[in-house]
Amino acid sequence: MTLLVALALSLPIAVQAASTTHPHPHQGIAPKFDNPQPSTLTAEEIAELKAGRSVRRQVRTEGGGRGISVMDVAGTPAQVWAVIDDYERYPDWIDHLEECEVYKREGTEVYVRFKLRILGRDVEYFIDHERRPDLGWVTWQLDYSRESDIDDSTGYWLVYPSPDQPGKTRVEYTVDLRLKGWIPGVVEDLLANKGLDQATAWVKAQVEG
Repeated sequence: MTLLVALALSLPIAVQAASTTHPHPHQGIAPKFDNPQPSTLTAEEIAELKAGRSVRRQVRTEGGGRGISVMDVAGTPAQVWAVIDDYERYPDWIDHLEECEVYKREGTEVYVRFKLRILGRDVEYFIDHERRPDLGWVTWQLDYSRESDIDDSTGYWLVYPSPDQPGKTRVEYTVDLRLKGWIPGVVEDLLANKGLDQATAWVKAQVEG
């Protein structure tokens, strides 16, 4: 979510097009994630996690960027999932997020509307989550039956016992974002240097707090 906040700062000043009655202009351009698996970390990255810091990786792409943030949380997977699944509380935990509403549940899928308020502008988008905590993950993509103010978003949460710190849970967050418009380099730098850390920090704060 924090990544979306940062990227939304680069949206051109224009009338936004979010709509619950019109479909999205396309059915997806960002790669979809299916059955994600734990990342292979280097010895240096594992040392960062043991020191209580997060590990981040970021790849800039045309029209957006793909990033991953990894951290170890002092709690159980069940406690982590309880926070991630509590969509109605997201506005209390995430900066600039004004509204978060589950508007449909269908089998393992959970459809959620998000509304950000940044610099006097609203950014609204609709996400279709495939929820499989039994397998340790939740993946998502836009709900293409509705029109969002972002061009595309795919990603996942991956939650599993930390293999390096017994009693802790490893949390991985990956997102591929595509926006409607040009992305200034300053926003990309913000993502690389700060946004990925914040992407999972609110989960850690709620579980450990």
